[in-house]
Amino acid sequence: MKLVGFNFDKISVEKMSSQFENLKISTKIDISDISSVKSDFFKTKEELLGIKFSFGLDYEPNIAKIELIGTILLSLDSKIAKEALKQWKDKKISEEFKLPVFNIILRKATLRALRLEEEMNLPLHIQLPSLRKDQETKD
Repeated sequence: MKLVGFNFDKISVEKMSSQFENLKISTKIDISDISSVKSDFFKTKEELLGIKFSFGLDYEPNIAKIELIGTILLSLDSKIAKEALKQWKDKKISEEFKLPVFNIILRKATLRALRLEEEMNLPLHIQLPSLRKDQETKD
């Protein structure tokens, strides 16, 4: 599975409050469509799949919302692509296919969400690494 393209089609952030008491942040990833893509631009023996997704962060209670909607273009072995398309007819996705796709979405969308959170002065939805002074130990 190779990532050929990744685009955001919609980027939305709304801040309703600056009061962060009782803050709970929930993350949602959803796949809305999987389809075969024909392209004269990409010459490959593998099959191309287009995957439409949404990534959302909800800052509860009614503090903020971030929504990212986009498309991923993947190059896959023909057998894996056909199986994914067959399962998608019933709106199902196998774990073997779902995990790498969700990891791609998480990696790309999290980076964009962090930038939006910084610009809107929202708490970050993930903990960033930080340095701390060593605690002195007594022997």
